[in-house]
Amino acid sequence: FALDWVRPPRQQAATPYWYLASDQFRYEVFTPGEFATQRGRDLFQGRSQADLYALASRLGWTPSFPSFDRNTLDVCDEAEQRGLDVAGHVVEELRSGRLRFAAEDPDAPENFSRVLTMWRTNLLGSSNKGHEYVLKHLLGVEDAAVRNEEVAGELRPREVTWRDPAPIGKLDLLVTLDFRKSGSCLYSDIVLPA
Repeated sequence: FALDWVRPPRQQAATPYWYLASDQFRYEVFTPGEFATQRGRDLFQGRSQADLYALASRLGWTPSFPSFDRNTLDVCDEAEQRGLDVAGHVVEELRSGRLRFAAEDPDAPENFSRVLTMWRTNLLGSSNKGHEYVLKHLLGVEDAAVRNEEVAGELRPREVTWRDPAPIGKLDLLVTLDFRKSGSCLYSDIVLPA
């Protein structure tokens, strides 16, 4: 993972990132309770997949980027300006509600990914489950063949903010570096030879 270039790496599970970024959670009809063991304590009852990912992010069980609804460099600068320990400042900001985890509100404009660079990958077209959601919600392709309806109230997340209407076209720039013409190249703003 290019550890010779920079440390520490910011690695994240791709599936939950794309699930939230492309708004697939808005169409999810399966609840986590359907996958839970019958011997469980119903911890998943009434929760959505997005709720559990937000919980895992809050509890530090999984890396999540962007982490917060504000730039982490700005949060560190605030702590430094106030003469506070960064960790203590982050905890205080979270407790007060002035700082939130980005996974709790993936459709807030400050939590959007704005630039996506792809290097020798055909994310759009063959490598991505939920291709049509990526086209609609990330790239802004209005007629992206999303046939599903958004879920009704009882299936909506309760710990993740639901915004109406859903954002269409979150990305500002899509750059692809590739040596062949792929589906991703067709949708990219800039295509460069790899």
